[in-house]
Amino acid sequence: MKILARAAALSALFLSTAAIAQTAPDVAWDITADLTTEIGARPAGSEQEAKARDWAVKRLTALGFKNVRVEPFTVTGFVRGAETAELTAPYPHKLHVTALGYSAPTPKGGLKAELVYFPNLDALKAAPEGSLKGKIAFIDHAMTRTQDGSSYGPYGAARRQGPGIAASKGASGVVIRSIGTDMHRNPHTGATSWPAGTAAIPAGAVSLPDAELIARIARTGKPMTMTLVLEGKAQADMPSGNVIAELPGRDPSLPPILIACHLDSWDLSTGAFDDAAGCGIITAAALRAQAKGQPLRTIRVLWAGAEEIGVFGGAAYARANAGQPHALAMESDFGADRVWRVRFNLSPANKPLRDKLTAALAPLGIAAGAGKANGGADVTAIIAAQKLAVIDLDQDGTRYFDLHHTPDDTLDKIDRKQLEQNVQAWTVVLEIVANEPGPISPE
Repeated sequence: MKILARAAALSALFLSTAAIAQTAPDVAWDITADLTTEIGARPAGSEQEAKARDWAVKRLTALGFKNVRVEPFTVTGFVRGAETAELTAPYPHKLHVTALGYSAPTPKGGLKAELVYFPNLDALKAAPEGSLKGKIAFIDHAMTRTQDGSSYGPYGAARRQGPGIAASKGASGVVIRSIGTDMHRNPHTGATSWPAGTAAIPAGAVSLPDAELIARIARTGKPMTMTLVLEGKAQADMPSGNVIAELPGRDPSLPPILIACHLDSWDLSTGAFDDAAGCGIITAAALRAQAKGQPLRTIRVLWAGAEEIGVFGGAAYARANAGQPHALAMESDFGADRVWRVRFNLSPANKPLRDKLTAALAPLGIAAGAGKANGGADVTAIIAAQKLAVIDLDQDGTRYFDLHHTPDDTLDKIDRKQLEQNVQAWTVVLEIVANEPGPISPE
């Protein structure tokens, strides 16, 4: 009986320890799962984004965070409408299309025009002024899959700048090859912008297989025509806001550590990778760091609003908190696959801190990388305004742009083991930086 009793006690201890070990990773998973299930898509300025803020306040409060609050602001948002595209000549094909954020609506009945193919953005830039009058421009590109996501910058210009350039050359509409690396028939949305003095025109993105189709036909030299319907439009004065919560430190006189994600998503999916998982990761890690004992510095969590359409939440946070000194800023906004690299923007005086962090992350398979950390979109404004130290925990982006801004960004794409590795990495960093007594400053 003693042996059985001892076995039962050991079993109970094991189960208790296992339950405790699952607490933090479950926070990350539960936030990601519940936000995408109970709220779903959260476009900036929408009723769904407002519901997400209410949900976030309740969840963060229930998890034990203090000073949980919403800092409201308004934005010019984008409201999607009907959207179709059809290649009408030389061969009829229905295409999978989605409007880009801030596209103008097409005329009633749609836009029917000649389609002019450009193999890349530079070719469009070289087109003569006025040469696209009454035509639809098609912008192709050759984005490649990379671990660090570095191809997004140069090739993403086709979406960010291309429509404005096409409009300036007289185009009546513009369609781009989606900024992505998948070969699914899912178009990728995302915001575009219009230079001062340039009127918005209808702007959309077709799926990559459809872009390949257009490119093949263009190589034949046969004239192409398209019918395009995009009924979405910009809408001013839509309500948004940032959700902020804190785990107070032992010394409130020390500037806090700011960790961020963004709460909003595009409307095509439930936004699991982009960026519900980021909110789950940083929140779980903050709680796990606190579980080791109240940290010296306050850890402030920012779930930013309206990131997708122009990083308005990050700018609003910097304005609203200009008088609050911060020590360091970090963000998780690149999916949920494993962290493979850490980068820093720390002063030479903080070399011991950097070395300590590098050593602590090494057992997780995370190596220190070259280049300066930038912190992520939602903390860019406060970093620039206060010249803050930054640490980047770089996630593996190999498949990120398969899912980015598509209907496929759903919970089933989250790998729970990789999600947990993210939480571990963030916890390691927060345990160290939140207990750093000395100044933390950038280069």
